[in-house]
Amino acid sequence: MARVLIIDDDRSFRESLAETVSSLGYEAIVAARGEQGLALLGRGGIDAVFLDFRLPDMTGIAVLRAIKGKPGSETPPVIMLTAHTSVDNTIEAMKLGAFEHLAKPIGRRTVENMLSAAMASRGSAAQRATQVDEGEFIASSERMRETVKLIGRAAASEATVLITGETGSGKEIVARALHRHSMRAAHPFVAINCAAIPQDLLESELFGHMRGAFTGATASRTGIFAQADGGTLLLDEIGDMSANLQAKLLRVLAEGVILPLGAERPQAVDVRLLAATHRDLSQQVAAGRFREDLFYRLNVINIPVPPLRERHEDIIALAEYFLVLASDTPKTLSAEARHGLETYSWPGNVRELRNVIERATILARGASIEIADLGLTGTAFTPISHEAAHPARHLPMALAQLEERMIRTALAETAGNRAETARRLGIRRQLLYAKLRHYGIE
Repeated sequence: MARVLIIDDDRSFRESLAETVSSLGYEAIVAARGEQGLALLGRGGIDAVFLDFRLPDMTGIAVLRAIKGKPGSETPPVIMLTAHTSVDNTIEAMKLGAFEHLAKPIGRRTVENMLSAAMASRGSAAQRATQVDEGEFIASSERMRETVKLIGRAAASEATVLITGETGSGKEIVARALHRHSMRAAHPFVAINCAAIPQDLLESELFGHMRGAFTGATASRTGIFAQADGGTLLLDEIGDMSANLQAKLLRVLAEGVILPLGAERPQAVDVRLLAATHRDLSQQVAAGRFREDLFYRLNVINIPVPPLRERHEDIIALAEYFLVLASDTPKTLSAEARHGLETYSWPGNVRELRNVIERATILARGASIEIADLGLTGTAFTPISHEAAHPARHLPMALAQLEERMIRTALAETAGNRAETARRLGIRRQLLYAKLRHYGIE
C-alpha cells in the first residue's frame, strides 16, 4: 500500500484529507508541523506528500527545500496546498520541484487525480507547479494557472523559451517573470521589439557596431546582446525578423558569440534568450518566411499566453489593479461597469483593458466608475439594464445569465464540440441540447 504524508496545521482539514486518502486505498500519515513532517520523511517509505504553505514552525517552501535538498535517493512528489497563493511562492515551489499546487478546499476527485498522477510520475522528471497574483500578472483563471506552471518550470532552466500569444496579451510580463525567478535575476533584463525597428538598423541594435562601420557611425555602439550579458534578452515579435538576421541569430545561439558591425573578431556573450511573437511560427516556416532550424532552436520550451477573453475570471481583478495604478483617488466599479467589462470580448487584450480603465478614471465624475465612462461600444459589448445588474433582486435572471455564459465559453473552448462541451460542464448531452435551444445558441 502506497503511503501518503499530509503536513498541515489545520486539524479539521488534515483529518478530512487523511480520511479521503485512506478511502482511496492509500495509507495516510499526518503531521501538524514542518519539523514533524521532515522527521517522518526521514524514516523513508513515503510515496507522496501533501504540504501546506503555511505552518506554525516553518514555511512550506522551507519544508519543500529541505525535502528536495536531500542527497541520494529519489524524493517523493510534493503537492503544495494553500488558501493564499502568490506568484513568488508558486514559481519558487515549482523551481524547487513541487509536483503541483492546489488551492484549498480540494474535493475527492481532485485528490484521486493528483495522487494517481503523482504515483505515475515517480522516477520521472515531469514535475509541475502553481498559481499567481502579482500586479499585472494576475492569474486566477485555469488557463493562466497553467501558464504560470510553465513559467515556474522554465525559470529553473537555461533553455530558450518561445512565448506566443495575441498582441497585448502580456508576453513581456511573462518574460520578465521568467527572468525575475531565474538564476540570472541579479543581472540585466533587456527587451527589444524586432517589428518596431527598421530591419537595416536592427542588426546594429542587436550586435552593436564599431566606429566607421557605416556612414553615420561616428562612435562605437554596444548592442543589446552585449548589454544583456549575464542576464536575459527578450526578442519581441521575432516573427518579423528578416531572413538575413535570422541566419545571424542562429549563429549566436549555436556558438555563443556575436560579431559587431565593423569588428574583426567575434565577442563571446552569455545570454539567456527569450523570444515572443503573435504569429504562428510553424505556419511561417511552412510558408518559407521563417527558418526551420531557428524555429526549433527557439521553441525548446513554448509558453502560450491566453487572450483575455479566455481568462474571464481575471478581468475584474485586472481592472481593479489598473484602477489603483491610474488614480491616487480611490475609485470603484459599479455593477453595470463590472458587467460591461465581463461581457466585452477584449480584442486588444490586457493592454486594451488598461487603456479603458485609465480613460474611465479621467472621465468619471465621482468615486464610482459607471458603464458610460468605459466607452465600450460595438457588437462585442452587451450592456445590461440597471435592474438586472443586481442579482440579489433578480436571482433567477442572474443564474440564467451565468449558465448561458458558461455554456458559450465551454462551446468556444471546444470549438463547438457538443459532446465535449457536455462533458466539461458535467451534464448529459440531451440537457445541453435543451439549454442550447432555450438560449438560442446555434
